[in-house]
Amino acid sequence: MGPRPREPLEHPNRSLHEDIASLAFLIGTWEGGGSGRYPTIEPFLYGERVVFDHVGDAFLTYGLESWLIDDGSPLHLERGFLRPGAEPGEVELTLAHPLGLTEVSQGTLEGSSITLSSVTMGRTHTGSEVTGVVRRYRVADDVMRYELDMAMDAIPMARHPDGELRRITR
Repeated sequence: MGPRPREPLEHPNRSLHEDIASLAFLIGTWEGGGSGRYPTIEPFLYGERVVFDHVGDAFLTYGLESWLIDDGSPLHLERGFLRPGAEPGEVELTLAHPLGLTEVSQGTLEGSSITLSSVTMGRTHTGSEVTGVVRRYRVADDVMRYELDMAMDAIPMARHPDGELRRITR
């Protein structure tokens, strides 16, 4: 007798948690792209998909994947969580990057605009030399515009990517 088939996991409560009602404008799948630059690289164009979702708890799940427009090759990936901070209007973001990095950022939520600055960057022995990031998101209707500034060991904070995404699902 073989193993029994497993039933898919179901979340018993997928209602939006009241603590994240102010972040509900982010929920959905967003697609688009933008341009990247940095003092150490040539400018580039990329495509991107971002997904914000919830499981009924006091946080949003976050996933990002991007690819080069030129040839479709993978460019970047991030996974994490966005949640309200201790005070009204505060938000917190925790991310894992496949570059051997973890990021903890805090910031503000004003209407449908979020600004986050890293407070801790963790890295493995071979991890990227990123020492800080600042993220800015602005949502109007079903369009999200964003900018990310990044600092590295030998490079002060500088603009890296910026882009525009459109919500394709809620």
